Amino acid sequence: MVQIAAAGMIAVILAIIFKKGKEEFSLYISIAACVFILIWGMGKLEVIFDAIDRLQGYIKINQAYVTILIKIIGITYVTEISASLCKDSGYNAIGEQIELVGKLAILAISMPIMLAILDTINGLLSV
Repeated sequence: MVQIAAAGMIAVILAIIFKKGKEEFSLYISIAACVFILIWGMGKLEVIFDAIDRLQGYIKINQAYVTILIKIIGITYVTEISASLCKDSGYNAIGEQIELVGKLAILAISMPIMLAILDTINGLLSV
């Protein structure tokens, strides 16, 4: 994690230096740093997937719910990175719209889980 933080700080310093002379290079540095950090972060997803597999070994989790969870993680990554890039480029309104649509997409995808939880609560209250 320290390496990623250091790489991010170096990218920020380089972007600041280039922002005064060649502003387009500043944006390119920012995008490259985001892609590098995203690729590194995707490697960490393996740990999460292993933990999910272990959880499935302990309790029976519907595979559809695991798929939904993985989709939510992906949507979160894509939304956060693209919204941040838009905001850093000075397009705050677009970045905020990306965040809004990302939240709506997560809400829509998570509806089957929410309905299953409500069905379970309803079943417990009916007994």
